[in-house]
Amino acid sequence: MQIEVFSDIFPLMSTASPQTLEWLLNVAIEHEYPSGRAVVMEDAWGNAVYFLVSGWVKVRRTNGDDSVALAILGQGDFFGEMAVLDESPRSTDVIALSPVKLLSVSRERFIQILFKDPQLHHRMLQLMVRRLRQINLRLQMRSSPPAVKLAHTLVSLSDSYGHESAEGREIFNIPYKDLAEVTEISIEETAKIMEKLHEKGWIKINSANNIIYLVNFKQLMHLAGKV
Repeated sequence: MQIEVFSDIFPLMSTASPQTLEWLLNVAIEHEYPSGRAVVMEDAWGNAVYFLVSGWVKVRRTNGDDSVALAILGQGDFFGEMAVLDESPRSTDVIALSPVKLLSVSRERFIQILFKDPQLHHRMLQLMVRRLRQINLRLQMRSSPPAVKLAHTLVSLSDSYGHESAEGREIFNIPYKDLAEVTEISIEETAKIMEKLHEKGWIKINSANNIIYLVNFKQLMHLAGKV
């Protein structure tokens, strides 16, 4: 992968020096996973930082045979940095929702990179703070109506990972179970709300290509309370 492409895909790398980017790409290891495959198991957390080149994954909390999706991540995001800095045991894993391409950088190499490039260090802290703010917002919305919460999830996924197309902003067609768990509503509520949004013409689901088109993004933002 070229340095310019890597920098364009990952907001984390927007302030990194060309030397840092080149060094990072030289030490990174490429991975590809099919849909449904575990990308990172709970006992592997802390070994590396992972950069999502393409595809979608879910971060899942596990407790015995039970699991619940905590977050959905798409192209340009990264994960594993918290476990690299905090060596406490983890009870989460990462599962591919679609075919996925990743780059991994070992814990030792990533820490070296942070020491080499203060701008990258600062940028990572900025993005981690943004994640904390998103979590706080989700906590504040727990008492909101299910439709508001689901619209907020769809808009947030689009803001972070969506792409413009002729039919509207497009995101991955996330399974209702995962969408419900991330939104903290029931699967039944999720199905009903998505059907209603489809009937209104606010969204369009292309099941064959696993795409959700956010056709009327302005109305979705209004429902989510973002305008």
